[in-house]
Amino acid sequence: MELAHSTSAHHHHTEHDHDHDHEELSFIQKWIFSEDHKVIAKQYLFMGILWAIFGGGMSLLFRLQLGFPNAKLDWLQPLLGDWIKEGKLDPEFYLALVTMHGTIMVFFVLTAGLSGTFSNFLIPLQIGARDMASGFLNMLSFWFFALSSAIMMVSIFIETGPASGGWVIYPPLSALPQAVGGSGLGMTMWLTSMAFFIVSSLLGGINYITTIINLRTKGMSFFRMPLTMWAFFITAIIGLLSFPVLFAAALLLIFDRSFGTSFFLADIYIGGEALQHTGGSPILFQHLFWFLGHPEVYIVLLPALGITSEIIATNSRKPIFGYKAMILSMLAIAFLSFIVWAHHMFVTGMNPFLGTIFMFLTLIIAVPSAVKAFNYITTLWRGNIIFTPAMLFSIGLVSFFISGGLTGIILGNSAADIQLHDTYFVVAHFHLVMGSASFFGMVAGVYHWFPKMFGRMLDETLGYIHFWISFVGIYMVFFPLHYIGIAGFPRRYYSFTGFDFTKSFTDLNTFVSIAAIITFAAQFIFVFNFIYSIFKGRRAPSNPWKSNTLEWTTPINPEHGNWPGEIPTVYRWAYDYSKPGASEDFIPQNIPYSETKESNFENEVDPIESKH
Repeated sequence: MELAHSTSAHHHHTEHDHDHDHEELSFIQKWIFSEDHKVIAKQYLFMGILWAIFGGGMSLLFRLQLGFPNAKLDWLQPLLGDWIKEGKLDPEFYLALVTMHGTIMVFFVLTAGLSGTFSNFLIPLQIGARDMASGFLNMLSFWFFALSSAIMMVSIFIETGPASGGWVIYPPLSALPQAVGGSGLGMTMWLTSMAFFIVSSLLGGINYITTIINLRTKGMSFFRMPLTMWAFFITAIIGLLSFPVLFAAALLLIFDRSFGTSFFLADIYIGGEALQHTGGSPILFQHLFWFLGHPEVYIVLLPALGITSEIIATNSRKPIFGYKAMILSMLAIAFLSFIVWAHHMFVTGMNPFLGTIFMFLTLIIAVPSAVKAFNYITTLWRGNIIFTPAMLFSIGLVSFFISGGLTGIILGNSAADIQLHDTYFVVAHFHLVMGSASFFGMVAGVYHWFPKMFGRMLDETLGYIHFWISFVGIYMVFFPLHYIGIAGFPRRYYSFTGFDFTKSFTDLNTFVSIAAIITFAAQFIFVFNFIYSIFKGRRAPSNPWKSNTLEWTTPINPEHGNWPGEIPTVYRWAYDYSKPGASEDFIPQNIPYSETKESNFENEVDPIESKH
């Protein structure tokens, strides 16, 4: 563990970094172009919440179409203008809605909103650093995200409509500007926005990795870090290795669209006329896209799992079960996530032997995922559980992770996947295991660290109401969709009333749409609670959850620099809860072993370090 203990040297040189706090910063320097990781985290959080409302609202629009196909939507005309034609959603706009909903939720909410908020906020606080390795790069990463967001938002309102090739933007639909309205300027702006988004993610990722490796406080070895830090660290590495591949795909797609190349195009006819494209392959784009697209699932999921590990251990008043197994399972998931991308492509005409290899690797991912699920359940088992809203959302995440993961085993089987591909079964699977689970992780993190972010407490009663409506509502939306998918419902279809075999599911679609509307409405309970509590919430104590990690040793509202004096030294791992013989049921990481209040603990050893 030489690397782990080499960090004490930075302990001294960081002290002078603290001096610049005392210079008076202007409002713009302090709140807008801030280099303080805590302010940048809040900027990401506010932007993520705004995008979540926007992206969630889009899903309601197309659920209205699916659930009430004969309803007149004239009342939406003032809001949507030409997108409503003769009282109905315009079919081309429907596809654009699906595209933008997917893009916004996956990238802007669950990638930037989740990682951007909690990696920025927690990394320096939990490893004992004054700030990120580079405050300037950190600020740039947020402003690249803001620029990306602005371009994506503008693209929704242009005359020809936003990008409408599905969030996976497969060519040739996305590569030919003349294909549909949404393949024109809207698609160009989508690609430009994603290019800036990727730059933002890479700048953030480099910062997170550098900070965790170099700026840990004295005593904070790798195996004393909380699991949140391991999750953010591994997530940043996955992003750093996979996002450039999507950047390359987007760049080549721009070349095909604007400069006459044929990377992804071959033998295309439009209106009987042959286009001048030979030699390209749309399948190549799918390989490039899914080489990011599958690791992206874990870029979204791992931070949520890390947050859950911290919250479940704290509120079970027990050490996390299998700390090292949790780390190894995250490393295994990270490695395997890079070599399973083609399970999204079983129907592309892939060689069945190659399909079998990808199927085998896909099913292996169930092993480290199951390790995580079992370890959460074992941590909860016979724990002295405190059901805070954060704890409920964390347990909800574990529920979604298990139920959504089980359908992943079905889809990982190539023979079953060929039948179920592009049906609502796939939609239901990834919305449970990735979308809903990660969203619950993000919300759990807000409930848990809100007192540290804003110095006030969220209202618990509203938190419980928010949890139960969301939890039951999400299952009521996505459970029936599995059934509809097995029956053969294709995804991204505008209308099901045109086919006899799908007409029988109109009632079920109506049920799903009503559940979706109620679930979406419940999120405004959270938004109200969030905004109200920032200004009027009960003032937070310094360590409201009696937690062991370092962020609770800072002042209630830490200034830039986090700790007013010296950074605390770490003497133990993050999960010393309910230790036999100790006077309290928690022992913070900065308490030396000699001060555990009991004489028989003077010679105790660190349970993790002793194994080395």
